[in-house]
Amino acid sequence: MRRSLFLIVSLWAVMIQAQEVMYIPKNDAKALLLAIETANKKNAEKDSKPLYILIPDGFYDLGGTVLTKITGHHIALIGQSMEGTIIQNKPDTKNEGISKTAIFQNRGTNNYFQDLTLKNALDYYAAGWAGRAVTLQDKGTRTICNRVRMLSYQDTYYSDNDQAQFFFQDSEIHGTVDFICGDGDVWFERCKIVTEKRTLDGSGRCVIAAPKTSKTPWGYIFNRCTVENIVSNFEYARGWNGTPHCIMLHTTLLTPERLNPTRFDYQGMNTVQNDFKEYGTMDAQGRDITPKSNVVTFERKEEKHTVETIMTADEAKRYSIAGVFPDWRPDKVVKKQEKKSRKLKAAYGLMDN
Repeated sequence: MRRSLFLIVSLWAVMIQAQEVMYIPKNDAKALLLAIETANKKNAEKDSKPLYILIPDGFYDLGGTVLTKITGHHIALIGQSMEGTIIQNKPDTKNEGISKTAIFQNRGTNNYFQDLTLKNALDYYAAGWAGRAVTLQDKGTRTICNRVRMLSYQDTYYSDNDQAQFFFQDSEIHGTVDFICGDGDVWFERCKIVTEKRTLDGSGRCVIAAPKTSKTPWGYIFNRCTVENIVSNFEYARGWNGTPHCIMLHTTLLTPERLNPTRFDYQGMNTVQNDFKEYGTMDAQGRDITPKSNVVTFERKEEKHTVETIMTADEAKRYSIAGVFPDWRPDKVVKKQEKKSRKLKAAYGLMDN
């Protein structure tokens, strides 16, 4: 009966809007999964027309379901609000793993997420030495996350395509260690980065990013982002593999005293090749607190690489959205999608008061 109701509502949506729109009944996780399955089939081709899945505020509990695949293209999942529309799974701690636990595994091109929370509720503190619990494992390309909150601890966001382009704007990502990790060129614009407690008692250290970029020129770029620190000390990034790049531009640190002295992890994991830089770092009052110099010797076994991590103004000018994505302007795509989503939300009574 519920499935029939969902299909009727979806058909009504398509007729009213004269386009592909699916409206999910509140709190109905099964309807959400069915909509994604349907969207994958409808938009199997890369030149498919945009398809919108509208999700009212509510709790969409996927239980132990993992790796729900989004294989279609030009699919937009749009919630009512970032904090009110919550999609959650809870993998068993025995099955933890970076490629085993994700809520969504995206394989499509030009997919779009807006105004929702993805929460991986794996019991991190009971998981033992590792609690890798991904919200979005992205094997696609040109994915945009606009006002998307990602809640987990380890490996929260995984950009899993070594030649991809991804874009985040006004989003929020929580975690403890390597919680923004992977490949590709990824631009984070005005995002809130929250380092949670590394352990229950707050001991240990957090590492925000673990890039392993090698086939794209830019890697991870954080621009005008804010780092909120809960308890544990933290570092910006450590190298995972390949030739990792991580650039921190105009970052606001709410608790700069919790940033470890080297600012970046000098040891890394499987590589000593590190392009880790920062420029224009500020405190909560907007004062420039960038060190004049921060020379770090990155080490891996017998290898060493000494580099200045503070950029000059001229070096920082190299980084712009247009420069990083010369044939794709995700910031302009966001503006168009914002306009479209406002009309759709108004039509379905999902506008926030």
